[in-house]
Amino acid sequence: MRQPKAQTPAPTPSQGAVRPKQRTTPSRITAVTVAGVVLGLVLGGCGVRPAGVTDAADGAKYTVSDSTEPPSKEIDNFTWAMYAEPFSLDYAYAFDYPDNTVLSNVCESLFRWNADLSSSPGLATGVENPDPLTWVYTIRQGVKFHDGTEMTADDVVASLSRHLDPEVGSFWASSYQNVESIVKTGDYQVTVTTTRPDYVFNASLVGAPGVVESAKTLEDAGKDYGNSKAGVNCTGPFQFDQWEAGESITLKRFDDYWDPDLKAKSKQVTFTILPDATSRINAFQTGEIDGGFAIPSNAIDILKANKDAGSLYFGKDTSVQSMVFTNLAGTFKDVRVRKALMMAINRDALIKAAEQGYAKKTDALTTKSVWKDIQPGTTDEAFDGLLSTPYDLAEAKRLIKEAGAEGSTFVFATASLNAAFDIAARAIASAAKEIGLEPEIQTMSNDKYTTLFSDPEARRNVDLLVTSWYLSSTEPLEMYSVLRTGDFSNYGGWSNPEFDDVVNSAYGVQDPDARGKLTGKAAKLASEEVVWGPLYETVTSMWLGKRITGADPSINYMYFPWAAQIGGR
Repeated sequence: MRQPKAQTPAPTPSQGAVRPKQRTTPSRITAVTVAGVVLGLVLGGCGVRPAGVTDAADGAKYTVSDSTEPPSKEIDNFTWAMYAEPFSLDYAYAFDYPDNTVLSNVCESLFRWNADLSSSPGLATGVENPDPLTWVYTIRQGVKFHDGTEMTADDVVASLSRHLDPEVGSFWASSYQNVESIVKTGDYQVTVTTTRPDYVFNASLVGAPGVVESAKTLEDAGKDYGNSKAGVNCTGPFQFDQWEAGESITLKRFDDYWDPDLKAKSKQVTFTILPDATSRINAFQTGEIDGGFAIPSNAIDILKANKDAGSLYFGKDTSVQSMVFTNLAGTFKDVRVRKALMMAINRDALIKAAEQGYAKKTDALTTKSVWKDIQPGTTDEAFDGLLSTPYDLAEAKRLIKEAGAEGSTFVFATASLNAAFDIAARAIASAAKEIGLEPEIQTMSNDKYTTLFSDPEARRNVDLLVTSWYLSSTEPLEMYSVLRTGDFSNYGGWSNPEFDDVVNSAYGVQDPDARGKLTGKAAKLASEEVVWGPLYETVTSMWLGKRITGADPSINYMYFPWAAQIGGR
């Protein structure tokens, strides 16, 4: 998930910083050793599923769907569960699942991120690149904001320019790291000039960096823009209605929406904030709540079995659960220690215990889905070249001894965000002890844990944390750019001049496949030094109650008006 808003302008935060997958505590794990938890779940109840649950044909516990059944009728309203309240509806700070789940239906970007993770025209009908430093965007005509005024190039300039303003402190500033100017060059034309070739910039415009808001609204609302009082005034198929703090957010259909193919099928949608996972799952089954994303893994089998209440879907994702070594000057200074900890974790068992099997082991910091525009051979070569750290306790112990790290201590920051996170954290601590390291567990409140991703002071005495890191575009370089020397999200302060040169060079390569080859080289360098420790990649999960259908089960829901697709069965 994404980092919370800094209290003062942050030093160019990097696109891709994330928070753990949930901030709330669906269920606490009792005080038993993680070895017992993992062993018991793997050998016991983890393999027992309710009657009626079917696996995928290849033996996996889920199949990925591209879409759901189209709706047959319009409806007056539907309700959607949220595990946490959005921090803000200001697109400059929309850096988390809850924020974007709502905002994607109200505010739109220059380009759309589709369910298959491809991009297509949005508020821009096209873009030209007449020279390596110039990007000319043709702005769609006839688009109205929710207050009835028409969108022009002035609105686009005002909206994009906020990411360059240090007073705003946009969490997406790094997407604009190479942007020199944003100017109106026609009533419906905007030209962006960069200081150096940047062929990654356009990929980011499917999300928050490409959102367009009314320039007048931005000026009138000032610091209140995006909060529960002022709301937003954008161009999406739904418009902001009301925000009852701690309770719900209501959107109403915008009947003057520009795209007839995405006119909302429901007159209203209410996002109900239900931090307690048990309450959410019960509400799904009783029909009190019609749908939701990010289903807790320990409830998936229960919902799969309750076919009378609705349907569970799985779709494309870009998230990887990883360990982040936040101090490379202490116990984890030696790469052999980082590698040893990776090899001490039985990831197959961890996936069964923490995610109930609804995840896939990986050695990569990205999913292959974000390599969409790169040749399969190039992608395979990049993934095959990564360091493999198979479960091998004997080798892990040997590496610790060789590094002279036996008995070394480290501070491991954790929080009870959900059952899966609890189990993963305890598995890591147990693995560290087994190979001779001494973890000092620092359990934090959920809110304090999120500050680790935005406040260097909060990380000062922390050596290790865990995060679910998702990419917000179909560009793998987005991930590796955050590991460059001095980057805001390079939490461990890792520095490798060769890596920096490769990533910076890749930004200037126009051909996606050639850029992918350089990205693969960067991935290999980071993997060999175990800068982060990838554990497993997850899948997007979505519940639709028996009343509704139409949404696509894809992580694109954070930047695509998914709620407009939902109607009655």
